[in-house]
Amino acid sequence: MVNMAMGSDLKTAVRQQFDRVAANYRTSAVHAQGQDLPVMVEAAALRGGERVLDAGCGAGHTAAIFAPHVAEVVALDFTASMLRQVEVLAQERRLANITTRLGDVESLPFADATFDLVVSRYSAHHWLRPQQALCEFRRLLRPDGQVILSDVVGLDDPICDTYLNAIELLRDPSHVRNYTLEEWRTFFNTADFQTGIIFPFRICLEFEDWTERMATAEVNRAAIRALYDAAPAEVKEALHIDGKGHSLRCAVLRGILNPSSQ
Repeated sequence: MVNMAMGSDLKTAVRQQFDRVAANYRTSAVHAQGQDLPVMVEAAALRGGERVLDAGCGAGHTAAIFAPHVAEVVALDFTASMLRQVEVLAQERRLANITTRLGDVESLPFADATFDLVVSRYSAHHWLRPQQALCEFRRLLRPDGQVILSDVVGLDDPICDTYLNAIELLRDPSHVRNYTLEEWRTFFNTADFQTGIIFPFRICLEFEDWTERMATAEVNRAAIRALYDAAPAEVKEALHIDGKGHSLRCAVLRGILNPSSQ
């Protein structure tokens, strides 16, 4: 069982961390671009009248790419400073159908059967209870609804996965873990979704840009560099560690409500 005080402390850390760096995420090329964004839109098979929830929206890039194709996008985040970046981005792109809402993916402030689609991108590795979040998404979806989620995924090899999550945590103290594909299948299935991998991909992270975006302390940057240098060959291969940085395995996942539960 997860200690509730620990959960509260983690969420405070998330707020504090992203309050300081929210504007960096609106201008981040890693977040504003990416081969997964058009895949997510195409996979949704949109008809134009959908109401969409972007859960853990960050600076709003996912909300912004869906907005021209749907009736409304509600961009929800745990950090008010991120929601201000969403509003700036929506104004810059003249997207009048994006609204913002402060909230927690584990306890969403919406009535049952409110949305046709829930999307989330590069947020789930901050979730302490992803199973609970997916159950909340299940509650909010209409009978033909679906979830489309894109995130970094964990590695099956224990040594590689340990290095991956250690590097992530040193860079960002609000990081929980990159969940493996098998873990995601279990989370989705337990929440009564049929799930599948739509699109596996990788993102390349240049060390200086990656750490500056999060305002990582120099002592932590030095520790990450030390892990780079000390990593066994299989870790360096799995993370594509080189002189510039590393790359991460990612996936776009889709959850469709089980027909028996509709």
